[in-house]
Amino acid sequence: MQYDVTIIGSGPGGYVAAIRCAQLGMKTAIIERYPVLGGTCLNVGCIPSKALLDSSEHFHNARHTFKTHGIDLKDLAVNMPQMVQRKNQVVLDNNKGVEFLMKKNKIDVYYGHGSFVAPNRIKIAQADGASVEIDSRRAIIATGSKPIVPAGFNYNKKRVITSTEALNIEKVPGSMLVIGGGVIGLELGSVYARLGTEVTVVEYLDRIIPTMDADCSRELMKSLKGLGMQFHLRHAVTEVKPSATKVKVTAKSRDDDSKVLNFDVDYCLVAIGRRPYTDSLGLENIGIIPDEKGRIPVNDHLETTVPGIYAIGDVVRGAMLAHKAEEEGVFVAETIAGQKPHIHYHLIPGVVYTWPEVAAVGYTEEELKEKGVPFKSGKFPFRALGRARASMDLDGMVKVIAHKETDEILGVHIVGARAADMIAEGVALMEFRASAEDAARMSHAHPTYTEAFKEAALAATGNRALHI
Repeated sequence: MQYDVTIIGSGPGGYVAAIRCAQLGMKTAIIERYPVLGGTCLNVGCIPSKALLDSSEHFHNARHTFKTHGIDLKDLAVNMPQMVQRKNQVVLDNNKGVEFLMKKNKIDVYYGHGSFVAPNRIKIAQADGASVEIDSRRAIIATGSKPIVPAGFNYNKKRVITSTEALNIEKVPGSMLVIGGGVIGLELGSVYARLGTEVTVVEYLDRIIPTMDADCSRELMKSLKGLGMQFHLRHAVTEVKPSATKVKVTAKSRDDDSKVLNFDVDYCLVAIGRRPYTDSLGLENIGIIPDEKGRIPVNDHLETTVPGIYAIGDVVRGAMLAHKAEEEGVFVAETIAGQKPHIHYHLIPGVVYTWPEVAAVGYTEEELKEKGVPFKSGKFPFRALGRARASMDLDGMVKVIAHKETDEILGVHIVGARAADMIAEGVALMEFRASAEDAARMSHAHPTYTEAFKEAALAATGNRALHI
């Protein structure tokens, strides 16, 4: 079979690339090594984790705030198997949705492990042991990433787990230690903390979510501590020893070698990052050599060193984000079609789906100081919002950073209810190079959470915030 383009990997980057290629008139195939479409994001990442986050937040509210709302409950309990079953159904519905999109766009789907035999020839090893080969004028590598788990952590998928196994625990643990204070560790740690698990986070660096603005780190940590989560920053895990029912974890302070912490917990969740997944792709057969971090080198058109072969998403440079992969999938499809697409990487937002949520776009204050860019900033707390008081979502703030001389918005950082949705306003304004004054003069509906954005913009333009 001869194709114009074949995509290896059906995650958000892969399946979106396939759809756009098909829309542009290309005969398109997609290869998926697992029996369902959607990749990590849909099956063991973004979607199932958000399903559990929502379920745990409902339980937490029922337990802690419903009485204040005038809602009395009796015999409140967590039905973990049902919670997991609902999560699985959400995933299944999304699987079916992607399958429908492939059929609608007349994209041929091959299930099996794809690998390059030659630049224009791909072998697909199927689960039953059979294999087929297809010819393709071009190919897009969109195989995503896998969790990083050092051998010394004794990962056994039972007591020492990654995000994949954490999605399917069918009894609320008494205790859990999370190695890593980044996005994945905090999201899943907060799921179980809300359900009643004693959660401890050990982070190597001096703050959680270290790639985000320091004000966001402080606000989120304060909120998660209120949830009961404990934190040990600037500590390195030195030993992880699982048994049949427990895990013993040892961590050492980076500031004082004599300070050693010992933990005895039900589960140890390893969440220290992810690595590009390019195993057994046959890259050596076509002359592609991954870099020191396992990423596939690409040029500004996301084309590899082999003409006609592209790579997108987690296997290339940049943030490992589903929406970044989607943008790159569309970008490559349109590039192949001869169009002139563009991606503004600096304006791809990042989100942490704890509650409160954290969302950011643009520069952090620390980055601007390092670059020597003159700036000003304005902050506004959620606590001062009528909408936040009505919903009892008082934690968090909006921070708008603008250029000190031109007033152009350089960064937006939000901690609070619906921050993940609110950040789109920051992205839109920054795409059109708006000023803080522009944002301050836009009418925002009352009462809404987004009023905090307007107030923070007012604060950044001469300390003009109205409601504080």
